[in-house]
Amino acid sequence: MDGTYQPGERLVELTIANELKTSQAPVREALRYLEAMRVVETETYKGTRVRSITAKELEESSTVRATLEELGGQLAGPRMKDSVAQLEAESALFLQAAADRDVKKYSAHDIQFHRLIMTAADNSLLLSIWESVVLETRFRKTLKTIGENQLGEFGHAHLPVIEALRKGDGKSAGTLLKNLICKYHFLKNEE
Repeated sequence: MDGTYQPGERLVELTIANELKTSQAPVREALRYLEAMRVVETETYKGTRVRSITAKELEESSTVRATLEELGGQLAGPRMKDSVAQLEAESALFLQAAADRDVKKYSAHDIQFHRLIMTAADNSLLLSIWESVVLETRFRKTLKTIGENQLGEFGHAHLPVIEALRKGDGKSAGTLLKNLICKYHFLKNEE
């Protein structure tokens, strides 16, 4: 997720095990898990590589993510009424990262912002599906297409979500989240 391994890069179990100071067994298991999540691909006699994601896959994932976040916002609204301190803290951190043009830090805090909302929805299946879709889209790759210069604009676009959740207005929060994903992931916004 953080770009340590680039799309197409070969992943060698022994090298990763040495980097993580562990045996190859947990690395092998992790690679199988990542393959099931379509993050890596394994070819016989060629090994395991970080999978590249096509523009079509990215668009499809963003469409699904927008719908999941809309539902997450709707469910989280009543639960987060007058309880948005964590969201405010994450937004302050991603806005600072935007000012510093630090895409990596921005991405980490932005994804945590969205995860807090999805967790507050209190629906474990929704959260699990959302996690796999976010992983599929390789969130940082999407942010790189937005560009460092637009991070501040993107960050400020999150602030109305906080206000809707502060009021307990799940419907508005859901719509705002959907529109946020659609606008900044270059999707046609169909309300």
